[in-house]
Amino acid sequence: MGVRGLQGFVRSSCPHICMVVNFKELAEHHRSRHPGGTPTIVVDAMCCLRYWYTPDSWICGGQWREYFSSLREFVKTFTAVGIKLVFFFDGMVEQSKRDEWVKRRLKNNREIAKIFHYIKSHREQPGRNMFFIPSGLAIFTQFALKALGQETLCSLQEADYEVASYGLQNNCLGILGEDTDYLIYDTCPYFSISELSLDSLDTIMLCREKLCQSLGLSLSDLPLLACLLGNDIIPEGMFESFRYKCLSSYTSVKENFDKKGNIILAVADHISKVLRLHQGEKKLEEMLPLGPNKALFYKGVASYLLPGQKSPWFFQKPKGVVTLDKQVLSMSSDPKSKQEVPVCTDPESKQEVLLYTHPESKQEVPVYTDPDSKQEVPMCTDPESKQEVPMYTDPEPKQEFPLCIHPESRQEVLLCTHPESKWKLPVGMDPEFNVEAPRCTNPEIKQEDLVNMGPEVKQQITMVSDPEILKVARAHHVQAESYLVYNVMSSGEVECSNSLEDAMDQALPSQAFVYRPVRQRVYSLLLGDSEGGTPSLKLLWLSQEAGLQAQRVDTLLACFDLSSSREELQVVESPCQALCCLLIYLFVQVDTLCLEDLHAFIAQALCLEGKTTMELADLQLDHVDPRAVQLGTLLVRGLTTLVLVNSACGFPWKTLDFMPWNLFDGKLFHQKYLQSEKGYTAEALVEQHRSWLTRFHALKSVVCKACMKENRPIVSRRHWRSHHSGRRGRQGSSDHRMSSGYSRSGQGQHWRDQGPGSRQYDPDQWRRY
Repeated sequence: MGVRGLQGFVRSSCPHICMVVNFKELAEHHRSRHPGGTPTIVVDAMCCLRYWYTPDSWICGGQWREYFSSLREFVKTFTAVGIKLVFFFDGMVEQSKRDEWVKRRLKNNREIAKIFHYIKSHREQPGRNMFFIPSGLAIFTQFALKALGQETLCSLQEADYEVASYGLQNNCLGILGEDTDYLIYDTCPYFSISELSLDSLDTIMLCREKLCQSLGLSLSDLPLLACLLGNDIIPEGMFESFRYKCLSSYTSVKENFDKKGNIILAVADHISKVLRLHQGEKKLEEMLPLGPNKALFYKGVASYLLPGQKSPWFFQKPKGVVTLDKQVLSMSSDPKSKQEVPVCTDPESKQEVLLYTHPESKQEVPVYTDPDSKQEVPMCTDPESKQEVPMYTDPEPKQEFPLCIHPESRQEVLLCTHPESKWKLPVGMDPEFNVEAPRCTNPEIKQEDLVNMGPEVKQQITMVSDPEILKVARAHHVQAESYLVYNVMSSGEVECSNSLEDAMDQALPSQAFVYRPVRQRVYSLLLGDSEGGTPSLKLLWLSQEAGLQAQRVDTLLACFDLSSSREELQVVESPCQALCCLLIYLFVQVDTLCLEDLHAFIAQALCLEGKTTMELADLQLDHVDPRAVQLGTLLVRGLTTLVLVNSACGFPWKTLDFMPWNLFDGKLFHQKYLQSEKGYTAEALVEQHRSWLTRFHALKSVVCKACMKENRPIVSRRHWRSHHSGRRGRQGSSDHRMSSGYSRSGQGQHWRDQGPGSRQYDPDQWRRY
């Protein structure tokens, strides 16, 4: 994350850049300078998740009640000294950072494999050095902070740009996070979350001015330095040989610095003593070995420029003025390439928009100012692939691979990158469609036309034509009230980070595969125009007509293919209604779940109501079971899927009703799982609580009856083998049941062999409404 090697360089080689500060004192100083103003800290929430998650247990699916309590304490501490917090979450993964995103996901897969190896070997949770954040932590943190009354926003691009921009435009006290990119942005001060002491409110401020003094650079040079060192946009290897050339000619090598530290000093020295001699006279491509990566490099530098900021490293030599569609373009010529580099000025906004011409594609690559957000958004086409490729989780090896949503079929189509050719190749493509999912659904719009459009305009054209619906989706997205809905409607992309799943376990399917049928129905609902007809989003989202709430609930159940269970679910009160919905879906989908699993899920939800946060924290486990770890993850991922479905259906259920701190505790579930495996009675599982026992049997009856309607009896594990051999699922279903032996469609197909697109899409699923 951030600039390669800069974090270590600052901490080890330039400790004077790190200054101890106190937030209470900073707030008082801010109020004295700005009477009537409220000291505000803008928080990069994604950087803070692992520091906010303080519970000792993290392996069992999450200690959500404890986590909510720690968030409340965090907010309370800052509120007590009069500091306002504004939280930003990543809402989109920019295509230029997709490769880096994939690398992190693959790295996480390796870390998860080590975690499960440790669990199997030691039957206990690994140490904090192997810590992996619980699934769903980001999305549930959004709703937790909103429940605590905090201003919470979700970005329309990578969050760091919006965080830096917000901090600058709103004169914030500073940015709280853990990303060296904030040392590069010319914005308000940057504070470290990892060094924060809540007791004293002391932390470390990383001073970019002192960094510049140490490197002999100006603030405007830092974006250039960041790109030459490598960041989330510029691959580290792109300028590796250039950096070593700088190091070989660097005459002031510090013996007490490590190699990376000396490389940073050498590159900074080259910028200040060599490149600056020709600043304003030569283009960067004349001074640096950019080659075919020129457009990407310019995009990388421009990505650090906040609204109203310019870079002296962008060569601007006026030659003439050309007027095009309300824009004034100042042109300059490159005598070698005969190419012109325009600087575009909008007469209404008075802001300049830099344009570059890619030497191969002949396309102009602008740094565009979004008229709504007032933020500069650098844009270019990937010089290697010439296309954008969204990513998702491949359920078979439980690893990350690219995914697109086909705009007509709403099917997910997986893609992979050939390691040599670097072309995106389809994997497991649905033979019925036999086409990669295009990003543009309008055949009259060409790819090159999209380059000159702002990102919001481009997204509207690609997936959804109704501007009113897209506007509503965007508003819910920005206010952190929905989950993935705007991503699907604007760009046809969904992302899911890694989960604690054992890739070696052949008995349990990946959560990505289990919930894929639900996602596909959501795609059909959001993107519309399916053969069977889908409920109108305008009705579901905007109408106040009587009876619409019932249709919203019907639509939600249809997304889970549980319309036949409506009667059973109606009698269940919140929040257990959401739990029963998920349990019915899971037990119908996954044949290897047994009666003991159902008992554990229900018992922990009921016992959770009577537990204090302290009691949950003090809970001790006999040992850690790897299967229970996966089941906890599977349920939590179901809750995140329910957030998506509820958002898409117009919020028929209250979102807080199915937040995990009301329904699930990892250690408590693990305890009930171990007890259930030992044969504990229902009375023992609910701790001899009479009212809980009554509800236990009622909830169990609801789930079992609903599953029987789907020809899915739930039996004890000791009867599983005799029951499971030869049983066939219901015929004519639109889904596959995932099992160790038989699929829901009765084809006897192992779930790992069911590649992407193997499920037959059923267009009639909506006709019942």
